[in-house]
Amino acid sequence: MGVDTKKPLIKDTKKIEEKIANPEEPKYSLDDIILPERVKEEILDVVAYEENAHLVFEIWGFKKTHFKAKRIGINLYGEPGTGKTMAAHAIAKELGRKILIVNYADIESKYVGETPKNIRKVFEAAKETKSIIFFDEADAILSKRVTNMTQAVDVSVNQTRSVMLMQMNEYEDYIIFATNFIENYDPAFMRRIAVHIKFELPDLESRVKLWRKYIPEEVPNNIEVERLAERYEEVSGSDIANAMLNAAFKAARQNATMLSEKYVEEAIEAIIRSKEANKKVTTREITEEEYKRKSGK
Repeated sequence: MGVDTKKPLIKDTKKIEEKIANPEEPKYSLDDIILPERVKEEILDVVAYEENAHLVFEIWGFKKTHFKAKRIGINLYGEPGTGKTMAAHAIAKELGRKILIVNYADIESKYVGETPKNIRKVFEAAKETKSIIFFDEADAILSKRVTNMTQAVDVSVNQTRSVMLMQMNEYEDYIIFATNFIENYDPAFMRRIAVHIKFELPDLESRVKLWRKYIPEEVPNNIEVERLAERYEEVSGSDIANAMLNAAFKAARQNATMLSEKYVEEAIEAIIRSKEANKKVTTREITEEEYKRKSGK
């Protein structure tokens, strides 16, 4: 029994240590991302924070009124597929720093007390390597704390949240969070994050640029990007990228001599249908959960 319980713990410890010991070079720059001008401006404000810190805090005296503001938490939130992860890489790239990417699955342990330890290790590693911490799908770790604790796991969850709050309070560098579900954040975390940047589905101008970006120059085609951009409004950059690749493979399978717009339309409409189906399922689940809560079941 003793041997069996120790082996997974060693494996869990090695997993997180390997993860945090190897921060990555950022994969994207701001030039690689097509975003509305508002979002780009907000990202540039964040990037300039370090450069202007001496002026703001020392010369303009904000260190007297905002003495705990040397940390800068950045929350990128909004629709899936709108460029949040790419933006996190781009921020690190603009700052000339490596990025330490952390998902909750990387640090979670079934052993009581180990998850908080792993969180501390992440922050320590970031300090040692001077990396930007990036918590992807951050709602998993920044979610609301349990108020009516009935199980040991509830105590463990709250302990993890408390350690995360403490680490954020003490850390004086960039921390980036990304989520599709900002409504799940605990208010205590919201107060400690200085900047919130909302990512929305691309506007018409951005959609035109995105369709053009994902059509290689080499492929023969009859695609009218302006028409596609106007017709399909509720799509993200990743939707457009996936549709183009799916259309290309279908055209290749059918031995087409060119990538016809009809293949692209079929591909993007299939993606739109799947998103609509997913929304219906999500809405039904929320409704059922709400019913159970109100009825006490």
